[in-house]
Amino acid sequence: MNYNMLKNLRLTFFSVLAVAMFLSLTQCKTVEDPGTLFLPKGFVSTVYVEGIKEKVRHMTVSENGDLYVKLRRQGDQGAIAAIRDTNRDGIKDSLVKFGSYHQPQRGSYSTGIEIYKDYLYFSSELTVYRYKLDPDKLIPTGDLEIIVHDDHSHGSHEHMGKPIAIDDNGYIYVPFGSPNNACQNPKRTPMVPGEDPCPILEDHAGIWRFDAEKIGQTQKDGELYASGLRSIVALDWNSEDKHLYSVVHGRDDLTRLWPNKFNQLQSALLPSEEFVKIEKGDHFGWPYCYYDQIQEKKVLAPEYGGDGNIIGRCDQYKDPIIGFPGHWAPNDLVFYKGNHFPERYKNGAFIAFHGSTNRSPYPQSGYFVGFVPFKNGKPSGDYEVFADGFAKVDPIVSVKDAVYRPMSVAFSPDGSMYIGETVMGRIWRVEFEGDREKFGDQELTEMLERKNMSHIRSPDIINDKITLEGSKIGQGVYNQYCMACHQSDGKGDSGRFPSLVDTDWVNGDKLRLINLVINGMNGPIEVNGEPFDGLMPQHSFLSDEDIADVLTYIRTNFGNNSSPVSNDEIAKFRKTNSRLKKN
Repeated sequence: MNYNMLKNLRLTFFSVLAVAMFLSLTQCKTVEDPGTLFLPKGFVSTVYVEGIKEKVRHMTVSENGDLYVKLRRQGDQGAIAAIRDTNRDGIKDSLVKFGSYHQPQRGSYSTGIEIYKDYLYFSSELTVYRYKLDPDKLIPTGDLEIIVHDDHSHGSHEHMGKPIAIDDNGYIYVPFGSPNNACQNPKRTPMVPGEDPCPILEDHAGIWRFDAEKIGQTQKDGELYASGLRSIVALDWNSEDKHLYSVVHGRDDLTRLWPNKFNQLQSALLPSEEFVKIEKGDHFGWPYCYYDQIQEKKVLAPEYGGDGNIIGRCDQYKDPIIGFPGHWAPNDLVFYKGNHFPERYKNGAFIAFHGSTNRSPYPQSGYFVGFVPFKNGKPSGDYEVFADGFAKVDPIVSVKDAVYRPMSVAFSPDGSMYIGETVMGRIWRVEFEGDREKFGDQELTEMLERKNMSHIRSPDIINDKITLEGSKIGQGVYNQYCMACHQSDGKGDSGRFPSLVDTDWVNGDKLRLINLVINGMNGPIEVNGEPFDGLMPQHSFLSDEDIADVLTYIRTNFGNNSSPVSNDEIAKFRKTNSRLKKN
């Protein structure tokens, strides 16, 4: 038996082992993990890097094969990880962290990283920087330069990540995300209409274009390229057809904000995560409209009089080229330009779906890397599941049940594919070892079957509904208004929504907790040593009894054992709450 036969037998064994482990799991994390992903036949995966403490956002690869990783947070050693495989044997030989920000970083949404003309471009939440690369050295030695700085005064950094794309003519594209879910004031408050016209569209919810080589720019130095785009993390320039593309995060909370118009299943599936082809001057309709992938049309948002069917003004806005199901969290988009993979992947789009948080009471969805074939500048077929098995559980009830969550994709000049994730800081290396000429639909059969798993397929309105406990006082209020962010187990989502488990914010000062619920909060906080910088919506619309009940619920559940909160305490706080009086 020759070496290749032994190697293939070994890969087959581990694939079977991985399938057995995956199918045996329900809501527990796997203990043994050989690093195997579910991939089309002929592809193999290995763990390239394990346990990056600061976690992984976007990645890029230099011409000599060095992998540069944008870290989720700037750690003590830097904001970027540089990884080198010196002898090109598929095993990393060095990992060095470097780089810093001029401005202190808030939150954890620093994202973009690209290489252009021997410069390494990367971003924090508010600033795009670059370093000059030396081809003989792994770490840049030049001074840090600011290309674009977001100089707006933001109360919170909701949707403020700065993914970047650079075209063939030296322009860099930078999104300025919307600091609002649906242009409501107050934000995320049930039954509140949206502002019309939405003032946010003047300098947010769009993409601005800048000179990639000009230092010290702010938004006024760029030009608005496209608008009506709520939140972008996945962005790429397609050098094949010379167009900018993105997969956009759709708005949230349809049933939480408008329970009279949308049921829980509709809120789980809608609105679409829109895969858009972007041309100068395009407007995609946020906040007035959203795309319904089930009806295959843009419809009027409920904040502007919509009921899920009315089109209204939405016929004037541009449709996506594909509408993916809601809340899959598309966090990276990369067009494949190499020749190592089979021909069907040439010029196609790989998308890392980070996975939903707010589909309850239905299973969370996404958590895989998809592929969309392209031909003549447009999709030539349905999306495919390219890499799966990250979550290690199915169904996924709460976001922290997922062992791994895919975040980013990058390609090496030698044809290797890298996939990064945000929970454990792992990076996989994916290679093709099959027959390129014989690769076809048969090699995709098992991946097609994975579309039937609960974390990918559309849920059945009855059979897939997860039964949630609701018998405890305050639990129904929690399920309606709190669970989408803080999850059914109270553990939240790292970097986005704080945990309610064993934290002083829950078990400490009651007045601070009451104030937080009634008035909400914008801006940075620290919970159990982890920084957060998002929005806690105000819930002053709830009755004294509802607020007392839900606070008592979280203070006496999720492992907490603190004193209850009374109606009188809520009423007393309201009487002395100067912020409410001003409103």
